[in-house]
Amino acid sequence: MSSPVPRSRLPKVGTTIFTVMSRLAGELGAINTGQGVPEFDAPERLCEWVAHHVRAGHNQYAPMAGTIELREAIAAKLLRCYGRRVSVESEITVTAGGTEALCSTIQALVGPGDEVILFDPAYDSYEPVVALCGATSRRLPLTRPSFSIDWDLLAATLNAQTRLVILNTPHNPSGALLASDDLDRLAVLLRPTNAFVLADEVYEHMVFDNAVFQSIHRHAELAERAVVVSSFGKTYHATGWKIGYCVAPAALSAEVRKVHQFNTFAVATPLQRAIADFMVECPEWETQLPQFYQAKRDLLVDLLAPTRLRFTPTRSTYFQLVDYSAVSDLSDADFSMQLLREYGVATIPVSPFCEAQSPNERLVRLCFAKHDHTLRAAAARLATL
Repeated sequence: MSSPVPRSRLPKVGTTIFTVMSRLAGELGAINTGQGVPEFDAPERLCEWVAHHVRAGHNQYAPMAGTIELREAIAAKLLRCYGRRVSVESEITVTAGGTEALCSTIQALVGPGDEVILFDPAYDSYEPVVALCGATSRRLPLTRPSFSIDWDLLAATLNAQTRLVILNTPHNPSGALLASDDLDRLAVLLRPTNAFVLADEVYEHMVFDNAVFQSIHRHAELAERAVVVSSFGKTYHATGWKIGYCVAPAALSAEVRKVHQFNTFAVATPLQRAIADFMVECPEWETQLPQFYQAKRDLLVDLLAPTRLRFTPTRSTYFQLVDYSAVSDLSDADFSMQLLREYGVATIPVSPFCEAQSPNERLVRLCFAKHDHTLRAAAARLATL
């Protein structure tokens, strides 16, 4: 008797470009400026707190919504950074990374017949979850070269079936930022609708050149219909810990928690306790992080300036887009593979972030969350293009 053949719920989805490029970089010994994995360790004091809580026996299930200590530290941070007061009991949920927060939120709010608006380039985890929910993604291209929202197009796309609008700011892969008047315009468009907002803000503490990040947390009207997602993994150079959180009004949080409790139930207890202690002891970390990453960005763009690659220094995140049109007419996927195999540098093409990319767009993404010597070595190879 033959084995049953599984019916794919995601027949159009394969292995992500991030996994593919990182695997090939390892096999070929290439410099990996592709996947967004920091090359540096988590803060030493934070690691000490982890060891403390493991040895102290804090190794059993945490509360489903997160330890009270961590939720209190998050609430204090939101007030300190954004002036927003939230309920520790009913409006904060600790999740298994930002990805789980995104997934649980989409599953909680979206169902068959609903439409979800995404802005291209869009992070690749959004659409598959929408599809799993039986809903339809409506993908709107961001305006080039600023990667800004086309407000007329958004207004024309919103309809009675629109259930969710997914925002990503600071934006991966472009580094674009929404301004306060952008949030005002969005609020006006959403007033007559029943649509919610899912705000992916995992790069919130990587904003450069003294810019003030306009989080949804700062906009009271939007915050009333929004789930805002953050990532400790991004902020503390600890992506492998997979700890994030989402903040939403009590009624929204209740629905997200219904899904969260069956996706993961709870997140690693000693890590939660350690992060809470570190947030209380070292609140300056998040204010110093922009300068740390801006120095990395500045080094990379200085190193790339003499090359044939063209770019505008990114405004946020730890990613830099570069235009290679002066070097090659290859598609971004083919050019990324050429860089990997012939020059020993792994990058990420932009096309996997898009439903339909412009045929004339020649962009790849570099990650600068790397040691200086890694960035120098990568730039030296790119200089030979």
